[in-house]
Amino acid sequence: QLQASGGGLVQAGGSLRLSCAASGRTFSSYVMGWFRQAPGKEREFVAAVWPGVSTLYADSVKGRFTISRDNAKNTVFLQMNSLKPEDTAVYYCAADLNWGTIYYKDYDYWGQGTLVTVSS
Repeated sequence: QLQASGGGLVQAGGSLRLSCAASGRTFSSYVMGWFRQAPGKEREFVAAVWPGVSTLYADSVKGRFTISRDNAKNTVFLQMNSLKPEDTAVYYCAADLNWGTIYYKDYDYWGQGTLVTVSS
């Protein structure tokens, strides 16, 4: 089970930190990802972190967002800086029990989503 939190309303240029708490004793072996979905658009990849803490980012967020994990707390984070209005979306955390990809259909478990709204 995944529980995302930390969304809210922020002005352009501001920052937010999303958290995703996971239950289960094998969290450290999961690939954890963040995806987002804006109204009328498909769910898109944002970032992923592997068990060995390798990371991957979408080009649109590279240099502004940072994904990290704390295996002791079964939590993954998404630090979002220099936010833009186009970052407005519902953000979802997800767990992949296999290799980890950028495709949302490959992820096995999903959190409920947290809304991020960036005003101009």
